[in-house]
Amino acid sequence: MPVHRPEHLRPRRRPLLTALPLLVVLILATQPAPASADDTPPRGSAYMGMGVMAHDGEDGLPVSDLAAQTEGVDVSSHQGDVAWQTLWDSGVKWAYVKATEGTYYTNPSFTQQYNGSYDVGMIRGAYHFATPDTTDGATQADYFVDHGGGWSRDGKTLPGALDIEWNPYGDACYGKSPSAMVTWIRDFLNRYKARTGRAPVIYTATNWWKQCTGNHSGFATTNPLWVARYAAQVGELPAGWSYYTMWQYTSSGPTVGDHNKFNGALDRVVALANG
Repeated sequence: MPVHRPEHLRPRRRPLLTALPLLVVLILATQPAPASADDTPPRGSAYMGMGVMAHDGEDGLPVSDLAAQTEGVDVSSHQGDVAWQTLWDSGVKWAYVKATEGTYYTNPSFTQQYNGSYDVGMIRGAYHFATPDTTDGATQADYFVDHGGGWSRDGKTLPGALDIEWNPYGDACYGKSPSAMVTWIRDFLNRYKARTGRAPVIYTATNWWKQCTGNHSGFATTNPLWVARYAAQVGELPAGWSYYTMWQYTSSGPTVGDHNKFNGALDRVVALANG
């Protein structure tokens, strides 16, 4: 009868359980942090001129002694409570305040900013950041008027402004063809005028306008132009407009970043307010 002899037991190597975690930590610590899967800003965070620096850049400041120009500012929730008296004392005489975006956002600082500018003596108005990829133009105009974007002939209230520029949340033209974009803008303008009696101001940048509307010229006879260009000269205007009414010339001005020139003396600002 065969005898089964036990095999010699080989000593087992102990796993490097204590060393591995430390090694992993050391390796990870030397690696760059992974990029965020989505750097898109949250809806509602857009503001006037948000895409200008990224798309058009900056090329100096206008000369300080432009004839018959009136200084203004535009603000949003990013500025919070604004030091309006400081701005007034520095020569700022008019302001625009973000009221709404799309049909999903209202500026939580609107009351302080809109009333505060008025209280120090400024002529002020409200603006709407357009998101043509979320709802139609007429619906957004209604939302704007219903949430601070109205107008009254009191000599202190500017007509509402449509802020139409690069999409901070996705495709630059909001997924629309030039003809579809022109239709969207026209629907907004028509509804705003039907609700308030005033043709709204159009805020835009020439390069965006050329890219996303095909450089449409059909609004120039009815809607004042507020052009964005951070440079010593305003440069080329969108098609149809032979002059600008307002010019946003910097995003790094004193007290609040966005400063503007009104193309005329203060009495012309009053005239625009009165319609």
